[in-house]
Amino acid sequence: MVESTRAPARASARTRILDAAVKLIAREGINDVRIARIAMEAGVSPALLHYHFASRDALLAEAIEHSYVLAGDIRTGRDEAAVTATERLRWMIDQCLPAEGSLHDDWMLWVELWVRAARRPELRLTSARLYARMHAWFAQVVGDGVARGELAVADPARTVDRLLALIDGYGIRTLVEDPAMPLERARAEIWAAIAPELGVLPPQGG
Repeated sequence: MVESTRAPARASARTRILDAAVKLIAREGINDVRIARIAMEAGVSPALLHYHFASRDALLAEAIEHSYVLAGDIRTGRDEAAVTATERLRWMIDQCLPAEGSLHDDWMLWVELWVRAARRPELRLTSARLYARMHAWFAQVVGDGVARGELAVADPARTVDRLLALIDGYGIRTLVEDPAMPLERARAEIWAAIAPELGVLPPQGG
């Protein structure tokens, strides 16, 4: 009976820690943010934070997973409302670019993961797993579009790989506020490159 009452409290504390970590790591970076500050933001003790997360790498990996799940809750409720595959892809691409707010924070976490995974093999599986999930999300929509005759794609898996590479490449320039690559141009350039491969015209304004 005692154990059953403690489990929800532990889960709640873990969620609060991850929420705080997403916010602070995105703003300060995993190397500069103080663990004690994350604990304070979450309303827990530093000892409890260390109980749940043995290292900064573990905290970063789970914070990114947590951020991805939260974004997934939004995606599940909204991308299904689009009528055509092109409309769904347009919305999905927008959700993967570093607009202001939570999308910008998500990108900052990804950058932290890229840099640390390049140096730390233990984080590479996290990176690969998240890319696989993103790939599957896009591949499902592309496959549905092909099945309905809306898209003409010779190799959906390779097309999705190229699309994700375009999003990463243009997105990072937008994230660092390259004056030559504002968000609107990044979106337009992605569509200009991928639309012929999808067998569609770029959406107007996109």
